[in-house]
Amino acid sequence: MGRDTIMLASGHQMPLVGFGLWKVPADKAADIVYNAIKVGYRLFDGAYDYQNEKEAGQGIRRAIEDGLVKRDEIFVTTKLWNNYHQKDHAVQMAKAQNEAWGLGYIDLYLIHFPVALKYIEPEKLRYPAWWTDAEHKAIETAPIPLQDTWQALEEVVDLGITKSIGISNAQAQTLYDIQRYARHPISSLQIEHHPYLVQPELVELAREENIAITAYSSFGPQSFLELPPAFRARAKDVPLLFDVDIVREAAARVGKTPAQVLLRWATQRDIAVIPKSNDATRLRQNLEVRNDSFTLTSDEIKSIGALDKGLRFNDPGFYLDKPLRIFA
Repeated sequence: MGRDTIMLASGHQMPLVGFGLWKVPADKAADIVYNAIKVGYRLFDGAYDYQNEKEAGQGIRRAIEDGLVKRDEIFVTTKLWNNYHQKDHAVQMAKAQNEAWGLGYIDLYLIHFPVALKYIEPEKLRYPAWWTDAEHKAIETAPIPLQDTWQALEEVVDLGITKSIGISNAQAQTLYDIQRYARHPISSLQIEHHPYLVQPELVELAREENIAITAYSSFGPQSFLELPPAFRARAKDVPLLFDVDIVREAAARVGKTPAQVLLRWATQRDIAVIPKSNDATRLRQNLEVRNDSFTLTSDEIKSIGALDKGLRFNDPGFYLDKPLRIFA
């Protein structure tokens, strides 16, 4: 670990570039993860919701057994899903997820969304149930304060199940609230972050509070076009970021792809990225956006950021039949 890592408030180091496991099929996850390790990936970003934790863990364990890496060279992030925010449920789920990965511990455990939903037996919640019940008909919230859930994650740290904790899809008010009672620090904030959704004040707040940021959906609409209609509705009529002039011009100047420019736009500002690809060439290219790989000019950074439309694609206030207006 070195210049290509971020120091977390917990004192642990997190790689700057990782591999995102969202939308990776469970039956292919072990091989995909194993091959990503061979290419050089050391951070893997998962979640209970992705329904591929066990298989991803199998890929990592195979790489360890084959001598490609040691456990302490791998950084695993995973997340607590919304139906398990109650204290006892959260601790149980962390234990179960840790067992699924089979690596001894989790490096970073995040609250997936800052909203509590009604408890559903874990075996009844399967992708693409997501926010709904097993019959995909109801979305029910639960009266569980976020403080209870955060304190459950702190217990997970105390038990040695995870080394660091944080939250995903949270905004400023939530961060301020957690900071008032946190016994273990917010080590990481994972957010949708791309040139169409820059969230500059939230990014600055995280910096002020020593909270590392991980960006997901770095390519903007690209990640959502293959999803069901409700999830891709906002993305389908938006110009792809790969095709935007400033991105293409910067790519031509540095001799890189538009995708690499979009990732470097984040990493050059010390924001971690977790792109996914099944293509060996693109896997390597995505790793080539770590520090000192190439540099965008300050004008390019500013111009790409100026593409901001406040356009959020992962918005349950938009794509759910019963909207959950988390980002209102």
